[in-house]
Amino acid sequence: MNSLLKDAENRMKKSVEKIVEEYAQMRTGRPSPALLESVKVDYYGVPTPINQIATITTTEDRSLVIKPWDRSVLSQVEKAIFASKLDLTPINDGVNIKLNFPVPTTEQREKWVKIARDNAEKGKIAIRNIRRDVIKEARELEKASEMTEDDLKKFEEEIQELTNRYIEEMDKAFEKKSKEIMDF
Repeated sequence: MNSLLKDAENRMKKSVEKIVEEYAQMRTGRPSPALLESVKVDYYGVPTPINQIATITTTEDRSLVIKPWDRSVLSQVEKAIFASKLDLTPINDGVNIKLNFPVPTTEQREKWVKIARDNAEKGKIAIRNIRRDVIKEARELEKASEMTEDDLKKFEEEIQELTNRYIEEMDKAFEKKSKEIMDF
């Protein structure tokens, strides 16, 4: 029973971590090197994350500057950014690539909050599905007489508490991201 609970907790924790990771890569109007983590560059035939072939810095004027260690990959970096879903236009000066982040409109920010809400809802569904699957396993154990009815009842209460805790964490992650998007 404890192993079922531990397994469920690990899976729920991973669901929250996945959404938090997606939030880090989500565009909010503020320049962040984390936005480029999902962008892969064709580096001598190998898809490579930009941060493994270049230095990425944030500037005062709401920009990211990408300085590849090997200038010959500038055009590949530029192509990768164009191909990404970031909706940014890279400016190649022959040495660096600059990404400007204009101040987003209220409409854009509301759209980003909606995307963040949808991601949080998907995460909550994943957590509830984990609860459902684990309770099903526990009921099968009870049918096989490997668990008593009282133990099953106690287990269901514990898994519900765990579910509530991780759904609350998901809500907190969404609230934090929403505030980050809307506050300028």
